[in-house]
Amino acid sequence: MSAQRQSHHDHDHHHGHGHHHGHGHHGHGHGVADYSRAFAIGTALNLGFVVAEASYGYVAHSLALVADAGHNLSDVLGLLLAWGASSLARQPPTHRYTYGLRSSSILAALINAAVLLLAMGAIAWEAVRRFQEPGPVAGTTVIGVAIVGIAINTATALMFVSGRKHDLNLRAAFMHMAADALVSVGVVLAGLAILLTGWLWFDPVVSLIIVAVVVFGTWQLLKDSINLALDAVPGGIELMAVRTYLEQRPGVCQVHDLHVWAMSTTETALTAHLVMPDGHPSDAFLMQVCRELQDQFGIGHSTLQVETGDEQHPCVLEPDHMV
Repeated sequence: MSAQRQSHHDHDHHHGHGHHHGHGHHGHGHGVADYSRAFAIGTALNLGFVVAEASYGYVAHSLALVADAGHNLSDVLGLLLAWGASSLARQPPTHRYTYGLRSSSILAALINAAVLLLAMGAIAWEAVRRFQEPGPVAGTTVIGVAIVGIAINTATALMFVSGRKHDLNLRAAFMHMAADALVSVGVVLAGLAILLTGWLWFDPVVSLIIVAVVVFGTWQLLKDSINLALDAVPGGIELMAVRTYLEQRPGVCQVHDLHVWAMSTTETALTAHLVMPDGHPSDAFLMQVCRELQDQFGIGHSTLQVETGDEQHPCVLEPDHMV
């Protein structure tokens, strides 16, 4: 695990251990402030663009511009969704929501991926329809607006580039923006090509190519977010490696009921039963194991149950098929 990713994990798992609480909290605050600002700037830019585009389209009687404004509104909603989830993920736990609302970031990534795929489906449908009846295509105004769209969507996407590797929710926001920048690039290319050649079929062909590229990128995002929603082991963690690490701790003769799942798009939890025939180890042992799980695997919220393997009282969760 790279040093950069490691420091990120330390920040994001600051509640895992009391001893570096202050340091983690401080780092966490920085990351949070940065993305809140990115979300605010991105939302403001995109909202301004939607209002300008819709007004201009209304005045110029351009249905294409009004439709594009509607499409760009979905970006604003996607950003607001990711922003809301990243704020909710920092809410303190309550009596009912003992994990806080951390997993809302998983839901947001899932919804964003689904919306993006739906939007691509709509563009593909429209493209196929245009093969059958090629209509009038983007004039110079629409090309101009699309160039502004490229600038705004690219600028917004770039603000999430650094976060997308560690946080699925930020990756969803990034994909949404990058997809739209691509669609605008397609509008410009098709518009220019048609102005030069007069081939109207250029437009739907470029649209379909872009849809294919975006769907290919979003598919993995959808799979990852569904996996996290189903409590699968998060991507960068090899369960067998975690099991081997625990089995090799001094005094441990067996490990069972091992679970690793995502509490949010940035935090991972683990529970396991350790069979230690010599009886209960010290708190120092448990703290060290938790700290090493954090450092080696990025698992910041570990709960370990120690058993002695007493045959009179076997653990009902010991068999592999038991959950």
